[in-house]
Parts: sequence; C-alpha cells; structure tokens
Amino acid sequence: MLKTSRRTDAHARTGMRSPARGSGLGISFAGMLLIAATYGMARFGVGLFAPRLAAERPELVEVLGWAAAAQFIAYSVAAVMAARLVDRRPRAGLVLAGTTATAGSLGIAVATDPAVFVTAVVVAGMGGGFASPALVPVIDAVVAVHARATAQSVVNTGTAAGVIGAGMVAFLAPSIGTAWLLMAGLCAAAAASVILPLQGRTELASHGGETAAPTSAGGADGESGSGSAASPVVRTPDWRKLLLPGTAAVVAGSGSALIWTFGPLLVTESGAVAPDQIGWLWIVLGAGGLLGTLTGVLVTRVGVHAGWSITAGMLAVASAVLAWALLGEHAAAACASMAIFGAGYMALSGVLILWARRVWPDHAGAGTSVLFIALATGQAAGSAGFGVVQGSWNPAVMAAVAAGLCLAGGALAAIGAWIRPAEH
Repeated sequence: MLKTSRRTDAHARTGMRSPARGSGLGISFAGMLLIAATYGMARFGVGLFAPRLAAERPELVEVLGWAAAAQFIAYSVAAVMAARLVDRRPRAGLVLAGTTATAGSLGIAVATDPAVFVTAVVVAGMGGGFASPALVPVIDAVVAVHARATAQSVVNTGTAAGVIGAGMVAFLAPSIGTAWLLMAGLCAAAAASVILPLQGRTELASHGGETAAPTSAGGADGESGSGSAASPVVRTPDWRKLLLPGTAAVVAGSGSALIWTFGPLLVTESGAVAPDQIGWLWIVLGAGGLLGTLTGVLVTRVGVHAGWSITAGMLAVASAVLAWALLGEHAAAACASMAIFGAGYMALSGVLILWARRVWPDHAGAGTSVLFIALATGQAAGSAGFGVVQGSWNPAVMAAVAAGLCLAGGALAAIGAWIRPAEH
C-alpha cells in the first residue's frame, strides 16, 4: 500500500486531488486538434500546397522531394528525442510539438530561398514527432483503461481533421505565405488547448514519473493492483517485439509517400483536376480519414496483425485507383483515391499506436516513437526515391509501385501472424 500512501502524501502537500479517470473526451478532442495542426498542416501541408508552391515560388519546386525526405528524417529525430522524454515528461513533449510546428510554419510562410525553405520544412516536421508520443502517456494517465483505444483513435483522426482544415485554407488564403501564417497560428492555438488543461493534473506525475517514480502497468492503469511492493517493477522492453511492426511500417510508409508528397502535383499535371480545385482532394482525403475513429473497434475485432494488413491494403487500393485516375484524367477517380487513402492511412497509423501499446505495455510512448520513426523512415526513402524518378517515369507507373509497396507492408504482418500465432 506504499504506492497509494505516497500519492496521498503528494496530493496533501500540493493541495490537489487527482480526478478519477474517465472517458477522456476533453483531452481526446484537444489531442486531436494538436495532431491536426502538427500533422495535417505543418507536416503534410508541404505536399498539399505543392501546386501553389510551383506557381508562386517556382525556384523551390526542384527541392520539394528532398525537403519532404528531410522532413521525414527530422520527424524521426524528434521521435527519438520523444522516446527518451515523453514517458517521464509528457508536458515537455507537448511544448516542443507546438513550438517546432509553429516556428517551422512561420519559416515556410516567408521562405523564398531553397535552403531556408528546406530548413523551415524540417523544423515544421518535428512537431508531429513530438506530438504523437507525448499524447500516448497523457491518454494512459487521464483516460480509463476501457476507453483508451477509442480515445487514442479519436486523437489519431486529428491528421484527417488537419488535412480538411488545410484544404479549406487552400481555398481561403490569397497566397501561400498567408496560408502558412494562418496554419502557424493554428499550431500555436492547438498546442495551448492541450497544455493548459493539463496544468495541475497530478495523474501525469503518478503515471509517468514527472515528479514521482515510474509505476508498473497495473499501477499506471489505476484499475487494479495491490500496491504492496515499495518499488513496482517496470519490465525492460524487448526490442525484438518491434521488429515485425517496424519493418512493416518502413515498407508501407515508403509506398504512402507518393500521395503525401506528390499526389496533388501529379493529379494537376495530368489534367485530372484543375490547380484551383486541388483543395477539394485534401478535403475528401481528410473526410475519409475520419473513419480512423473506428480503428479501436477494428483492432478489437480482428487483432493488430489483421488490422494492419487491412489498412495497408486500403493504401494499396488507393494508389491503384490513383494510377487509373492519372491514365484517364478521371477527376472522380482522383477523389475516390484520396478518400480511400485518407481512411486507410489514418487507420493504419492508429493500428501502429495500438500495436506499440500491445507489445510494449510499460513503455507505450517510447514504443510509439520507435514505430513512427520506422514509418517516417519509409516515407523519407519513398519521397526521395519518387522525387528522383519524377519526370522520367510515367506517373501511373509510380502509383503502381506505391501500391505494391503498401501491399508488401501489409503482407509482412499477415506472415508474422502466421509464423507466430501466439502473438496474434
């Protein structure tokens, strides 16, 4: 009972009482806004605004692929830093997420030199690397166990909401500079919406150890456990358990990079969609991504392996439909491709978070960081590779290659479940 007594003493000294964990609706919604800003806008907005970038700042188009690759690498660096930080100090991770996304977006707004542009894109991309891992321990600390999968799925749909918002900004902003200034303000506001309500919440200290010692999985959940041990044991994570999801994330991530980085540019260059209508594609993508709220239900019903294979398969279908749209200049097919991709990608990233929690239950934030680094590594390789062949390959062939990579990433999970059915 020493653990309970220690928390009681801490609360008495601070004069604060930890509220009971609940459904997490408020923190889930705030977390969704942060993901919307750091992912849907600061990170993926670079690809979304590529057609307008080509029109308003043509000197930057040649470095677009390398900027996207560098951004994915920067995201990975931020996620590495987050892996060492957020399970102990999740608030610090949230502050870094808001700061980097806002500063990077401001830089993109004013950049006309390629070097400045790439630097700003890199800084903006770090926001998501801090945000997702930092929100995992926050959800675990504040939300009741039975509601965590749903709460995390709600948070993860923030990317979809952000993409919708960025699509609306594309219509409303008179210039690309104005668009990025607006998105910078939204990044700052979203970060504040998460950080400020957490002030005075002692669950984070008792759960993650910002001011207290780490607890075991049972103690962290706060649902059961005798608390008889003076020093609860936290299991050392087994890195081998991340090998399968990490490898699958690299492969599928490389295929997803085509639509995220070059999708709008390829569609407008093919004539399937007019440049001034490109915002609709991202609104459709984001709307499809809202289905990511069903990720928790999907994983509960079929498991993480099958859930991953299904969502990666959706990305493959989206890329195949894109190839058809590019060949025949079909605007409806382009929109369908984006909707399928949005649903598949948001669900896939949600499965990845739940997979990390499944294999590293005592280090969910760190596990999420590692797997998102793997996903971003694949996206960096895909962005660089597709950037090299763009202009020399038929765009439909590029889309077909992307579909094959996504299929391969999904197949890895299915093979892993077949080889090691006990972990399914």
